[in-house]
Amino acid sequence: MYGSHGAPKKVTVPDLRARKGGEKIAMVTAYDFTMARLVDEAGVDMVLVGDSLGMVVQGLSTTIPVTLDEMAYHCRAVARGLARAHLVGDLPFMSYQVSPAQAVESSGKLMKDGACESVKLEGGQEIAEHVHRIVRAGIPVVGHVGLTPQSVHALGGFRVQGRGEEGADKVLADAIALEQAGAFAIVLEAVPPDLAARVTSVVSVPTIGIGAGAACDGQVLVCTDLLGLARGHQPKFAKRFADLGDRAVEAIGTYVSQVRSGAFPAAAQTYKPNGPDRTSREDAASLLPRELAVDLGELDTPLPLDHWH
Repeated sequence: MYGSHGAPKKVTVPDLRARKGGEKIAMVTAYDFTMARLVDEAGVDMVLVGDSLGMVVQGLSTTIPVTLDEMAYHCRAVARGLARAHLVGDLPFMSYQVSPAQAVESSGKLMKDGACESVKLEGGQEIAEHVHRIVRAGIPVVGHVGLTPQSVHALGGFRVQGRGEEGADKVLADAIALEQAGAFAIVLEAVPPDLAARVTSVVSVPTIGIGAGAACDGQVLVCTDLLGLARGHQPKFAKRFADLGDRAVEAIGTYVSQVRSGAFPAAAQTYKPNGPDRTSREDAASLLPRELAVDLGELDTPLPLDHWH
C-alpha cells in the first residue's frame, strides 16, 4: 500500500485490471475534499465523482441537469484529498452522446480541469465507438451498463435491468462491446445477481457492482448512503455501515442548545484576554483615523437619505 518513501502507493489502471478475479475492488463516491480525505484514509481503491452529485449534493430528482463544468469543479476538489485511491470522473448527460469527438473533448476536460485519472460513461453498444476514441486519446475509461440513471425517463424510472432472456442478453452484449472498445472496468448497476455473475465470468476486465450481487470483481456505493447521512428513501442495495446522519443532528442540536444557554464558547474555546480595558467610548473614537472620526452624538441621529448619494 505504501511506496519506498512511506507515502501511499497510488492505485493505477494496471493495478485495477490485475485485480480481475482476485482481491475485490472497493469503490466509493465522494464530492468534496473532506470526504475524499476520509475515504482515502479508509483504504478505498477507487473514488468516483459521480453525476449522482446532482441528487446527493444539489438536491435534484435526477442526474440529468448536472453540467460538465460542475463535474470538473467537484473532481478538482476531490483530487486534492486523494493520496492513494484512483479517481474516476463521470461524464454527465449530453456531454458525450452527440459524437465520439464530443466524448473525447469532454473526457479531456475532466482530465485537465478536473484532475481525473479516468472517466466513466453510461451506455453499451451505442457508445462503443465513443469509448474506443477516448481510449485511443490516452484516457482510461470505466463503462457502465444495466441501470443507467441518465436514461431514467427512457427506462421508466430507476428499475432493475436485465430481466428476461432478451434483457439479460442486451446487458451482456453491452458489457462485451465496452470491453472490446477498451474499457478497463465496467460498472454493473441494478441487475440480477446471476446475470452479473455471468457478465463477470465472460468479460476479461473487472466488474464493479452496485445492486448486482456479490459475484462482481468489486463494489461501489454512494458515500452518504453507506454512512447513513442520506434522508428519505434508500435503494435496496444501499447498506448503512453507520448512522452518521442521526449523530450529526444530535451534535448540531447540542451546539444550538449551548449557544443559546451561553455554555459555548467556554474558556477552552476562548483566546487569552488582553487584560483590563479602561478605554472609554470617547477614547475609543479618538483611535479612529481622522477621516473616519465622528461626533459620537451623531451616531444616535439618523443620517438624511441624500447623505448616501
